[in-house]
Amino acid sequence: MTGQSPFKFVIVGGGTAGWMAAAALAHAVKGKVAEIELVESEEIGTVGVGEATIPPIQFLNSMLGIDEIDFVKKTQATFKLGIEFRDWKKLDHSYLHPFGPIGTPIDGVGFHHYWHRLREHGDATDLYDYSMSAVAARKGKFVIAPRELPPGVPPLAYAYHFDAGLYARFLREYAEARGVKRTEGKIVEVKQRAADGFIEAVELEGGRRVEGDFFVDCSGFRGLLIEQTLKTGYEDWTHWLPCDRALAVPCDSVTPLTPYTRSTARAAGWQWRIPLQHRTGNGYVYSSPFISDDEAAATLMANLDGAPRAEPRLLRFTTGRRKQAWNKNVVALGLASGFMEPLESTSIHLIQTGVMRLLSLLPTRTYDAAAVAEYNRLSKVEYEQIRDFIILHYCATERDDSELWRYCANMALPEALTHKIELFRERGKVARYDDQLFAEPSWIAVFLGQGIEPRDHDRLADVPPIADVERTLFNIRDKMVHIADRLITHDEFIARHCKADPI
Repeated sequence: MTGQSPFKFVIVGGGTAGWMAAAALAHAVKGKVAEIELVESEEIGTVGVGEATIPPIQFLNSMLGIDEIDFVKKTQATFKLGIEFRDWKKLDHSYLHPFGPIGTPIDGVGFHHYWHRLREHGDATDLYDYSMSAVAARKGKFVIAPRELPPGVPPLAYAYHFDAGLYARFLREYAEARGVKRTEGKIVEVKQRAADGFIEAVELEGGRRVEGDFFVDCSGFRGLLIEQTLKTGYEDWTHWLPCDRALAVPCDSVTPLTPYTRSTARAAGWQWRIPLQHRTGNGYVYSSPFISDDEAAATLMANLDGAPRAEPRLLRFTTGRRKQAWNKNVVALGLASGFMEPLESTSIHLIQTGVMRLLSLLPTRTYDAAAVAEYNRLSKVEYEQIRDFIILHYCATERDDSELWRYCANMALPEALTHKIELFRERGKVARYDDQLFAEPSWIAVFLGQGIEPRDHDRLADVPPIADVERTLFNIRDKMVHIADRLITHDEFIARHCKADPI
């Protein structure tokens, strides 16, 4: 409309969530259909412990036109081929959840069914021997592989470990270079329209007023707009995921730099280990009814690879999600939208998908109830599917050495997860819904890693002669070992191509 001011987005809060939103919006609108202002205060810290990612982050970086090597250098990043889980099924047991496919389908039948058939004939080969990412990770190797590999060899899928604070700074530079206005200030009041309760402005200390048409709440756990102002409500999942606290601490980096995240189950939760170029990120996620903060801190500090660089920082949380991620003219992202413990490195991914949904349903001055409903439907589905994948790690356990694990082994499960477990246990089939994040290989890796073995396989896998199956699988495994042996180490790849400057 002639003379009408440009549509304005106001992002409340910086950190990873705020600057991811700012960067993506700036790239999309290109200064033509909207203005973007981000309000943050240096006085208010950010959580900044979400340092591990999953492969879809490459889509965001590609969309934004980010140079991968520059990004790795500026965020002190390393590469990630999967997650190692120690002591989850039982003590002294470990398995890897590798990224990417495991084997390749044969005649339209899932690869793992042929693997299962060979096991019935006495073959003890590990399924992960058919994952390029797993084979490379175990050998400590890495390369940004060409897209084309020998027939039958799955690609080397990867993500990153990086410093969340440096990542936010990297995206801030990107966003400000594309017109995003940053305003420093502490919000003291949120102004709503009297007629409908929509947010119209935030007021800062000193009296400054920042008005907008649409607000993105990246204010962290407190949810300044989505919860404190709009009273949206929160769905609590503590009965399924009882951990409610985390202690985080960095320590000196050690070599070799493992190309995977490590998660080690403890008596009252689990400990993460994330190797960066300049330090190692560590944390203990735990359930406070089963352990004191002091005991948790002692456990964490006793299990570091290097000398600690700080005292442990305590975070309190309630696992769950806002009942609406989009309410009136506010979308919540990051911790403001909900919390899922970072067991499968989904925290940053949830920000990314929230931003992408916002772009696909871009708001206008006219309230679109259908778009709001669709955004909330998709957000709910995604949160619940990731929730169930994380619950699987807890409930499928043989551990009975502590109160937490006894509770998890016997708790009632969401109906959809119960169906998934039963289907896989009977037939080796993976039930998937609505194009969910974790693909079939991820579910298979965790099912098998946690000890859920299928009783049978797809009968179509019995069609080829067993000798043909043995030969096909041997050739795949042999090619992958041969390729991995020729790769340079993860440390060497970083040293050659993307070594960060010392901090």
